[in-house]
Amino acid sequence: MKNSRRQFLASVSMLAAASSMPLSAFSFGKTDKLKVAMVGTGIRGIGFWGKRLQDNYSDIIEFVGLSDINEGRLALAKEYIGVGCPTFADVNTMLETTRPDLLIVTTKDSTHHQFIINGLDFGCDVLTEKPMTTDEFKCQAILDAERRSNKKLIVGFNYRWVPYCTKVKELLEEGTIGKITSVDFHWYLNTYHGASYFRRWHGLRQSGGTLLVHKATHHFDLLNWWIDSDPEEVFAYGDLEHYGSNGPFRGDKCRTCANKDKCEYYWDITKDEHSMKLYVENEQYDGYIRDNCLFRKEINIYDKMSAQIKYKNNVVVNYSLTTYSPFEGYRIAFNGTKGRIEAYEDIPYHGKMTTNQAERHAMEMDQSGQEDLRSEPIIVHKLWKDFDVIDVPVTRAGHGGGDKKLQDKIFKNPAMADPYKHSAGIRDGAMSVLIGIAARKSIESGEKVRIAELTDLEPRIKRL
Repeated sequence: MKNSRRQFLASVSMLAAASSMPLSAFSFGKTDKLKVAMVGTGIRGIGFWGKRLQDNYSDIIEFVGLSDINEGRLALAKEYIGVGCPTFADVNTMLETTRPDLLIVTTKDSTHHQFIINGLDFGCDVLTEKPMTTDEFKCQAILDAERRSNKKLIVGFNYRWVPYCTKVKELLEEGTIGKITSVDFHWYLNTYHGASYFRRWHGLRQSGGTLLVHKATHHFDLLNWWIDSDPEEVFAYGDLEHYGSNGPFRGDKCRTCANKDKCEYYWDITKDEHSMKLYVENEQYDGYIRDNCLFRKEINIYDKMSAQIKYKNNVVVNYSLTTYSPFEGYRIAFNGTKGRIEAYEDIPYHGKMTTNQAERHAMEMDQSGQEDLRSEPIIVHKLWKDFDVIDVPVTRAGHGGGDKKLQDKIFKNPAMADPYKHSAGIRDGAMSVLIGIAARKSIESGEKVRIAELTDLEPRIKRL
């Protein structure tokens, strides 16, 4: 039985955590397919939000338009996704022509706000890739747009849906370690995945807001969700000391670099057919270089970051992000009044690795449905007792299985029970990105930054 637009719009209401709109406010009663338009046809857009939706949900959704400023990439996107919809250089023309129910935003981070606002003001619901935006002024503009539009914004936080992360949430919700008092959270990007951010537009803070915003928004959202409170204050350190102008040499780009034989970070994009078609063959239209030099002097983001976050409920978090680690993974520990929970994934010396570090990120991004099944432990240690080990079945593919669960909830099962509140709306998107913005401002000023000073959102002791 096909889902209706009404079901989807009901899901938007449930997914938007800030919404108080009753489900009965939606008047769609037809069984038409949901009309979807997308702006931004980079790798995340055409893969996860494009081809994956078309392959798995075409019985209930219909792509009615694609938009991008790069006409070559736009043509490839239409072919790759497998749709016959029209394409547009201008988003507003696309909205007026196709009149979608949902606009998906997968553009460069610094432009998210303009397309989110365009969609909301036009009168359609919007789904945006993380991060929601890159500074507090754009964040406030998005908040204002949703309030005046009577439409809703969904933020695509897939990590919440990962079964391993859900098990951690379950243990915390059950009060396994009592009241949470402090958290240590350390994320490691390896020299393949971590380095890739510095090749791309993400290496410029004016485009991605630094990795405290682009990458860490995932981590900060998990913290907000696990702790079940809003952040209140942030103090941070950060520096660029490995990539950028710190490199021993530099070139125009990897393809033409005279140092390729001695550079440990050399990446041969010509061996990646998809990247060649999507980026190299379309450089002529916008000048975007996908295999840029990691050591170009214009890189101005941090490659090491550390932040202390104080939450409204008095939980204190110590967070760090390293971008040139020998391995990719993370560790987190929750201290509570009754004990401690330790969790980690992909620490190579804690278990048998089934993929090497070069393949690690590619496996995570894989949407083929093939699963690399294994288990990872969660350690529960209660006061005055020995520790227990809980083995949790996990997979790397599709961001640890979170991608499918997120999209199924949005498009297939909007009424499905969600006891752990996985679904993320505008307030979730704002609070996660505001931690990164506050951390960046703290690094620049040397002072702690209060979240309440950034937008008109007032931090809550407990999330709703």
